[in-house]
This record gives sequence, C-alpha cells and structure tokens, in this order.
Amino acid sequence: MALAYYLFVELDDPRTEVEKHKSFFENKECVGRIYISEEGINGQMSGSLPDAETYMTWLKQDARFASVAFKCHEVDEQIFPRMTVKYRPQLVALDQKIDTKEGGEHVSPARWKEMLESGDYLVLDVRNQYEWEIGHFEGAVLPPLQTFREFPEYAENLTQTVDPEKTKIMMYCTGGIRCELYSALMKKKGFKNIYQLDGGVINYGLTEGNTHWKGKLFVFDDRLAVPVDGKETQPISCCTHCKNGCDIYYNCANMDCNELFICCSSCLEVYQGCCSFECKGASRVRPLDSKTGNKPFRRKHLISHACAVQDPKSCSES
Repeated sequence: MALAYYLFVELDDPRTEVEKHKSFFENKECVGRIYISEEGINGQMSGSLPDAETYMTWLKQDARFASVAFKCHEVDEQIFPRMTVKYRPQLVALDQKIDTKEGGEHVSPARWKEMLESGDYLVLDVRNQYEWEIGHFEGAVLPPLQTFREFPEYAENLTQTVDPEKTKIMMYCTGGIRCELYSALMKKKGFKNIYQLDGGVINYGLTEGNTHWKGKLFVFDDRLAVPVDGKETQPISCCTHCKNGCDIYYNCANMDCNELFICCSSCLEVYQGCCSFECKGASRVRPLDSKTGNKPFRRKHLISHACAVQDPKSCSES
C-alpha cells in the first residue's frame, strides 16, 4: 500500500519526532520519504498492508497528528529505495513565513469537478513545469516554473495581468500541501477568491477518476509518472529527441548532468540514456541497463561499472 499525507501542526521538538519515526520503522516492511519540521509533517511511503495500517494507527494516536488525512492506494512494488526520515526547516521551500490558516477555501473533488465544468474560474496549476508537462487539468494555466521558490514572483506578476479582487482562482497541486502555502500567499497579495483542491490531484483521481484530466500525474517516487485513476492513458507530452508522443521520464546518464527528460524506448537506445549527444560523449556516463528501467539514479548506482569502462580517475561519488 502507498500512502501520501501531510499536516501543518506546530511541533516544539521536531527532531525528537524524527527519532520516534525512525524507531517505529525499525523491522517494518516500509520505505518512503518523510520530512518533519516545526511546521508539521509531510510524508510519502509504501509498505506491506499490515505495517502501513499499523503506522496510520500509531501516528493518529498522537493527538497532534489525529487529524492527518491519508491518501491510500495499492501499488505492485515498493516505490522508494529505503525509508528516509529527516528534519527539514521548511516543509515546502518558499523561504518565507506563511500562515496556512489564511489560505484558500478547500474544495472537495466532487465540487471541484462541478466548478471546472462551470467555466467561471481561472484554473491554476502550481506545480513545476516538468510536472504539468506530462499531465494537467483541461484548460489550466501552466506557469513555466522550475522550482517551488519561483512561485511568489509568479503570483506577484499575476496581480498585473488579472484583477485580484474579482478573479476567482482554482489552484491545485499533487497532494495538496503546496496549495496550503501558495493559496495563503495569493491572498496576501490581494486575491480575494481562492479555492484549493482538497488532497490535490491524488485525491481527485481516487474519487473522480480522470474526468477533465489529461495525461499522467508526476509523482516524487520511483514511479515518476502514474495514471491518476490507475488506467493507462494517451501521452500528451513528447520525447525530447524525436518529438513522438511519450510520457516516460529518465535521468540523463551523464552523471554531471542528471537532467530529468522525457524519452521513448528507441531514442533511449540511440542516445544511451542521455538527454543529448553531448552528454552521450561525456566522460562520466552510467551504462544503460534495462534492469533499472527509468527509476531515478541513486548514489553509487552503477558508478563502479561506469568507472571500469571509462576513465577511473574521472569517477567519484557525487
């Protein structure tokens, strides 16, 4: 079972909570990435059904986390290489203090669907470009953002192109956490009518399927891209090289590039897992291995083999 969840709650000693989590997951069949800060908790994980259910019960037994909402779905394999629990000063990297209590109105997936069909709203995708490139809601505005930290500037520029007091904005992200911060930021900049998709696209897919959704959903785990309703769909994006329809992401095999790019199976062979011919000819290139598929590269991943066939002096763990 895979779980996605977050909760903004004041924690006096988040590092203690990190240690509690690490102790809990000892000898459990669970992998994932969990961040804990003074602001709260943000987690994505997968595990055996018994261990996942035990974790949900264990977390909710703490009164501070009792209201956490888990988005659950079945997966065929573990979607992370290991369990990582870390302290983070910010759950979302905005570099400014935002009061999430001042955010927009939460909208259920069913109501969101009705609002989409009304045509009365500006639908704003607040994810990064590489996320919305492979999938997004029909008619959504798609800002060309590369990192979370770019959104405040985008929001400021938006005040110059639409009327903040009259424009009704529906905003969405993958699981909902970014909208908690971004909606509050939008209201600080003068936007009066802000609505955010409760639970994000993940929750929408679980309840409404792919209605009004095009393509796949980018996820921050080994799968990289998944159908929102579990059913395969036609790609809306194109291979970086040949421009044929494709929605499979890879990290460039050039270890000094590691760029995330979309690539079809034919071009993957031609470019040997690289995003360009320049990278294909670089000195530190991981060998293409069908066993790893398009899973994200890890530290030490195939580096020893790459060193054996390239210049050993040029290879070091990054």
